[in-house]
Amino acid sequence: MKKKFMAMIITAAMAASLAACGSADTAEETTAAQAESTAEETEAASEETASEESAEETETETAGGTLTMATNAEFDPWEYHDGDDIIGIDPEVAQAIADKLGMELKIEDMAFDAVIPSVTSGKADIGMAAISVTPERQASVDFTDTYAESALMLIVAADNEEIAGVDDLSDHIVGVQTGTTGDLKASELVGDDNVDRFNTYFEAVESLKQGKVDAVLIDNAPAKVFLSQNSDSLKQAGEELDKEEYAIAVAKGNEELVESLNSAIAELKEDGKLDEIMNKYIPAE
Repeated sequence: MKKKFMAMIITAAMAASLAACGSADTAEETTAAQAESTAEETEAASEETASEESAEETETETAGGTLTMATNAEFDPWEYHDGDDIIGIDPEVAQAIADKLGMELKIEDMAFDAVIPSVTSGKADIGMAAISVTPERQASVDFTDTYAESALMLIVAADNEEIAGVDDLSDHIVGVQTGTTGDLKASELVGDDNVDRFNTYFEAVESLKQGKVDAVLIDNAPAKVFLSQNSDSLKQAGEELDKEEYAIAVAKGNEELVESLNSAIAELKEDGKLDEIMNKYIPAE
């Protein structure tokens, strides 16, 4: 009887021990599962937050930020100074494009021959300064679709009877703005020795008025401004020559920006905004 009683006690103790062990294992498993679940939830939340932040950053880069434009504000009516402001066709077109892209426009004024280097070096996002598309420039930068057209014009003193057009330029000194297509064309027409280069068209025209050069080769829009302001002392010589296309210069390989700019230009053409800006500064004749 005593042995039987002892056996029952031992059996009960073992059962209790097993039950306690089972409870402990279950508790540990539950705690581990809960910890793992919490870790997974935390990781998922972190990934979601990172994804949202990344999306926000991408959206900001695409739709926000600053569009820096390099220009030479000496091309009335394309770009010129009005007090502390730079106004004209290019600044207004650039502003309209920036508005389409949801960006803030910043304009940097510099010498004309520094505009494209500023773009290639990354100091500016775009170059807009009545820039004609030429093979030489295409070797350095990419261009957007054309947004305007122009041509070269020769202007001389009102009393000049010797120069009636470019065919009469032989042995005459031609003033140009450095780095422009007029500069290249003048060299082709009369040779480098007979080309006098200036930092701005204004300086070239002043030199013409003072008799220091015999003619100035210049884009037709600013030429018309100078002629209207100096109708008693200057005149056009011959017909316009070398039709040109103006486009926006962008660093080589920046296809995403070119596509965005082209899309904005197309919209400005479609909704009439581009013509509105052009007609504001160059009224239809």
